[in-house]
Amino acid sequence: MSASGGTKAIVAALVANLAIAASKFVAFIFSGSSSMLAESVHSLADSGNQGLLLLGGKKAQREATPQHPFGYGRERYIYAFLVSIVLFSVGGMFALYEGYEKIKHPHEITAWYWPVGVLIFAIIAETFSFRTAIKESNEVRGKTSWKDFIRTAKAPELPVVLLEDLGALVGLILALAGVSLALITGDGVWDGIGTLCIGVLLILIAIVLAAETKSLLLGESAGLTEVRKIEEALVDGTTVTGVIHMRTLHLGPEELLVAAKIAVQHDETAGEIAAAIDAAEDRIRAAVPIARVIYLEPDILRANR
Repeated sequence: MSASGGTKAIVAALVANLAIAASKFVAFIFSGSSSMLAESVHSLADSGNQGLLLLGGKKAQREATPQHPFGYGRERYIYAFLVSIVLFSVGGMFALYEGYEKIKHPHEITAWYWPVGVLIFAIIAETFSFRTAIKESNEVRGKTSWKDFIRTAKAPELPVVLLEDLGALVGLILALAGVSLALITGDGVWDGIGTLCIGVLLILIAIVLAAETKSLLLGESAGLTEVRKIEEALVDGTTVTGVIHMRTLHLGPEELLVAAKIAVQHDETAGEIAAAIDAAEDRIRAAVPIARVIYLEPDILRANR
């Protein structure tokens, strides 16, 4: 996985979530808080999600085969989509079920210092993980807004980790609020309400992730900046005089397919056109290094095109 895949952010999130999941589960055992149980399952699901992202990055590095001639770059999209499913089913649906049960059969929280202490520890650990994800994302997104970065990033790992960490932090605050209200009022229903809120939050994040990774799986074109660079690189002003039409497609986060019909001079020889196409491919790769697969078709520009 390339640096843009956010491996450091994934590993930081994995370490943090494993430690947090263990501490939350211990707090649940001693306190009986449903928020703690939902949050421990949430953190465990997040740990599994980070494992899926790392696995997807590893599988995407396989060489192309006759059966898969364009390689396995989209493995990263597939595993990112699996993350959204896990987050929805294991995290969100379980939290909704647990919250409903706690509201239906509330009971007092015992050993309050366990859930409160663990939640404070978890907030600190998740803040560290979130900070790492933000730092790595800033190196990639440049001046792009966070919203646009989530929507347009071709490498799915950093947006996934960002949304997971954001959801984890908000979920911890909701859990802390639910536990605190339950302790203050002596009514365990508040703990269940906090758990329900966590479930709704996780499902919303899962839906956003599913929508974005679905778009990547379907196949997205290069960004506008890359498209302009490719069009400028194609034309040399002598043999290649224009671009009749062009299509681009991401085969993976760092692999781009370019197919274009280019206008050439009508009196050029086949050898001159072939040389011009080779030169155009070199210029494209220099301008946009992720353009790995390039198909150029020469044609004569006509007035009715």
